[in-house]
Amino acid sequence: MGEGRDWAPSGALVSQVEITSTTVQRGDIIQIGGQACRVRDLFQLPRGAKQLLFESGELLTMHPRTQFVAVRMSRRR
Repeated sequence: MGEGRDWAPSGALVSQVEITSTTVQRGDIIQIGGQACRVRDLFQLPRGAKQLLFESGELLTMHPRTQFVAVRMSRRR
């Protein structure tokens, strides 16, 4: 899957990226059940899984083979 990129009004580069438990980052926005959830923190779990803490306070455990499409913002250089 390719990456889609657009410029946000703030000058940040907004990309849609495929993520796994290995590549997920703080700040990634994942849509779950129609709700946009921003990753606030990550915790490594056994066997390559990660627990994601969202800004809403909700937790999600991501299995090593789970894939999501996330929105990721990076600052313009």
